[in-house]
Amino acid sequence: VPNGDRFRSAESRVDYRAHCHLAMKNALQRGPAELAARERRSGFTLIEVLVALAIIAVALSAGMRALAQSADGASSLKARTLATWVAENRLARAQLADASANQGTGDEWQAGMRFAWRQTITGTPNPAFRRIEVVVTEPGRPDYALARLVGYLGNGQR
Repeated sequence: VPNGDRFRSAESRVDYRAHCHLAMKNALQRGPAELAARERRSGFTLIEVLVALAIIAVALSAGMRALAQSADGASSLKARTLATWVAENRLARAQLADASANQGTGDEWQAGMRFAWRQTITGTPNPAFRRIEVVVTEPGRPDYALARLVGYLGNGQR
C-alpha cells in the first residue's frame, strides 16, 4: 500500500513539515491559560443558560394563560348559544299556545346541559298584543342571565 507522502514532491513535504513545526511552536508558546480561555469562550455560561430558561418559562406561562382564557371563552360562548336556543324554543311554544300562554318557570335540557328559564308576560299599550320576556340562566345561578329574549303575542281577539 503506497504511503501518501511518496506521491508528494520533496518541496511540498518540506512546506508541510515547516507548517506543522510552526503550529506546534505557537501552541506551546500560548500556554495553558490562553488555551483554557479559548475553551471557555466556546460555550454558554451558567448565567446565560438560566436567563434563557427564565425567558422561556415566562413566555410559556403567558401562552398557557392565553390558551386557558380562550378555552373558557369558548365554553361561555357555547352556554350562551344554547341558552339562546332555549329562549327561542320557549318563545315559539308561547306563540303556538296563542292566548293560553302564561307566566312561569321551569328547566330544559339542551345539548346535554340543563338550563332554568323564566317567562314573564305583561300587557302593551295596544290591547291586541302582550309582551313576553324569556330569561334563561344556569340552574345554580338564577341571577346571571345567559340569554334574554323579548317577543310579542296576540291576545286571540279578532
